[in-house]
Amino acid sequence: MPGENLSRDEARERAALLSVDGYDVSLDLRSAVGDAPADGPHTFRSVTTIRFRCAEPGAASFADLVAPSVTALSLNGRDLDPGEVFDGARIRLEDLAAENELVVDAQCAYSRTGEGMHRFVDPEDGEVYLYTQYEPADSRRVFTNFEQPDLKAPFRFEVRAPEGWTVWSNGVGEQRDGVWRFAETKPISTYITCVVAGPYHYVTDHYERTFEDGTRLEIPLGALCRKGLAKHFDADDVFLITKQGLDFFHDRFDHPYPFGKYDQAFVPEYNLGAMENPGLVTFREEYIFRGKVTRASYEGRANTILHEMAHMWFGDLVTMEWWDDLWLKESFADFMGAFANVGATRFKDAWITFANRRKAWAYRADQLPSTHPITADIRDLEDAKLNFDGITYAKGASVLKQLVAYVGQDAFLEGARRYFKRHAYGNTRLGDLLAVLEETSGRDMAAWSRAWLETAGVNSLTPQVLLSTDGRVEELAVVQEAAESHPTIRPHRVAVGLYRSEDGALVRYARAEADVAGPRTVVAGLAGEQAPDLVLVNDDDLTYCKIRFDETSLATLRDRLGDLTDPLARALCWSALWNLTRDALLPARDFVDLVLRFAGRESDIGVLHMLHAWAESALTHYAAPEWRETGARLLSEGALRELRAAEPGSQHQLTWARFFAAVAAGEADLAVLRGLLEDTEKIDGLEVDQELRWTFLEPLTAHGAVDEAALAAELARDDTASGKRHQVRCLAARPSAEVKARAWERVVESDALSNALVEATIAGFAQPSQRELLAPYAEKYFAVIERVWAERSIQIGMDVVRGLYPALQASRETLAATDAWLTAHEDAAPALRRLVLEARDDLARGLRGQECDAAAAAG
Repeated sequence: MPGENLSRDEARERAALLSVDGYDVSLDLRSAVGDAPADGPHTFRSVTTIRFRCAEPGAASFADLVAPSVTALSLNGRDLDPGEVFDGARIRLEDLAAENELVVDAQCAYSRTGEGMHRFVDPEDGEVYLYTQYEPADSRRVFTNFEQPDLKAPFRFEVRAPEGWTVWSNGVGEQRDGVWRFAETKPISTYITCVVAGPYHYVTDHYERTFEDGTRLEIPLGALCRKGLAKHFDADDVFLITKQGLDFFHDRFDHPYPFGKYDQAFVPEYNLGAMENPGLVTFREEYIFRGKVTRASYEGRANTILHEMAHMWFGDLVTMEWWDDLWLKESFADFMGAFANVGATRFKDAWITFANRRKAWAYRADQLPSTHPITADIRDLEDAKLNFDGITYAKGASVLKQLVAYVGQDAFLEGARRYFKRHAYGNTRLGDLLAVLEETSGRDMAAWSRAWLETAGVNSLTPQVLLSTDGRVEELAVVQEAAESHPTIRPHRVAVGLYRSEDGALVRYARAEADVAGPRTVVAGLAGEQAPDLVLVNDDDLTYCKIRFDETSLATLRDRLGDLTDPLARALCWSALWNLTRDALLPARDFVDLVLRFAGRESDIGVLHMLHAWAESALTHYAAPEWRETGARLLSEGALRELRAAEPGSQHQLTWARFFAAVAAGEADLAVLRGLLEDTEKIDGLEVDQELRWTFLEPLTAHGAVDEAALAAELARDDTASGKRHQVRCLAARPSAEVKARAWERVVESDALSNALVEATIAGFAQPSQRELLAPYAEKYFAVIERVWAERSIQIGMDVVRGLYPALQASRETLAATDAWLTAHEDAAPALRRLVLEARDDLARGLRGQECDAAAAAG
């Protein structure tokens, strides 16, 4: 409903008027095990008492609550009529006193969208599991509050739960007389409170630390998941990373972990990767691996654990005032995840993953029409929801990496320590952080902020090499360019590496750091060096930029990319080549060719994952339509060749097996997949576990080689929540007009599916091999998206608008239809328009890439 939105101006006005002393929240979740009533939403009782002060007695304000009904409501002992003061999203509060007490007894609704109090029924055993997820503003779906980050307060929760359940919250809990009561929290924001309840499998450990002053810290550790996943749960590795992270952050931040216990809950049907609720971090349960996965998956989980742990300081202890400064927690946590992974765990190559994977997200986001400064202009909660994007996370983290190079690591960490001490349990803005960094570094942080935090867009850095007559570098310069739409030229601290051939390898023989501050900068330190085969600007990945190459360097990469011995340099070159492809400067077929020739020599498994994803995207979106069939054949042949050649049982073998399934198309490919499923085809060392079986089944289903009965049989073999998601995805992938119509109806016209099954259905619906079958849905898409946005939760609305955009109908007609919708719906919700604009930009970029690819073939 429209009243669910909250503007920045409203939040500022309320924060100036009110301050909150504390919350008592009582939830009765015993209804969770019963069936939902036939005539209304499935609800639970929520009773909230808020103690707060008002700076202007007699003034009016409002509290937030999104609930089907309010049973009773009182303000300062005076009963209020819910029908008069509650509109379904807000409770009007008038004639406030200097000190106030609000008591609200409400019926709140269980969620099936991953927002608020999510209720999940495990199909394997019928058990019910609950958890909460609030960011940015869904705690009001569970209890009455003032839903904005800067009205912090202590919270006390008590929960009544079904017999046999365990309940967790932010504080330490104990059960007495059927009621779980939790210790009062430190002052925290509403969006990081949390309740998890159900018959979860729970494992415990502990962390101990003695500081230099003799202070001893003991932190109880816990990890939990559904009972059905317990046999797969490697809690020991979770605890190992947790302890390593706590040691790392204690060493760097000089501020003990402030929130008592540290539980980590892996929960079903989660919309995010994880959430930093203090004392009770929640994660998507896909981080519990049901089958064999590569090292990259374990590294990714470790990165997420450390990212959320960094939030205990950046975000929970010190919190942004409003969502404009979301980067004050997310950019720092994203940077700290990689920083701690390298510094504390077995994943010493995490900066390679960061350069290759996280920055790819940032580069894409920063070239969309919706790009924004890292410190964004967030007008309301709908804006905030969409701002959890590649700018706030990955670009922000990349810029922080540049900042560390700019001010020095010691100054950066000392700034963080002062920031925590100065603002503990408070709220901050950009200037608060810049102030401490200016103190510790002596650098002009205002100028740095204007260039990096307050402007949008990504710069391109290209080397220019002038050689002398004796074949040495006479001058090497770096040319900096910016897009016309975002013309800022920024200061970069970069390393420039020179590479040449030695004993069949490409190795670095010279390196110089320089401050690149204008359109053209001469790197004096490289004058006189021997002529390079390859110049790598931004060697060691110090700054955030798009790397370009001179003609000699690009020719070297085309011939010898696999000869680069340094894995980070190789990852940077791959990323640069992908950006050239996306920018229609390198034909898609050339990128595919590079992958086919050199990906088999890639040692870093995370980089290999990205190369496979990029190659698939190049074929689907950037290759000329007339070349797609040839490209698909080349990719499937190459993938199968590498699969057979890979070391038996290795993570590379598993990665190539998954890629082969993704690109398999011809009858021979499908026969191999069927043979692997039926055990009539053997590849030495390849274990086809349950997860890999589903991976092989989807392409077979999409090409009509597997029917509904076979999928039902597979679900019987894997009758779990994960199995159900896989089956739903495969069912929607079948090449039938009737199947597509049914999938569309289940997602667009009905809200019966949970968020996880909506996601699975959309993923199965959009198959690149079914463009003609999907063509009728382009017109239908534009007819329904405004209604979907208005009627569904913002998470489901985002899933539908992004996932069902007719990207596979890559034509000028689709582009025109998109433009026509944008023109006719100028008054549509800004967040909805942003999603459509982003999809349009991706489509237009793909069409430019197709034209580049076609021109290469013609030329």
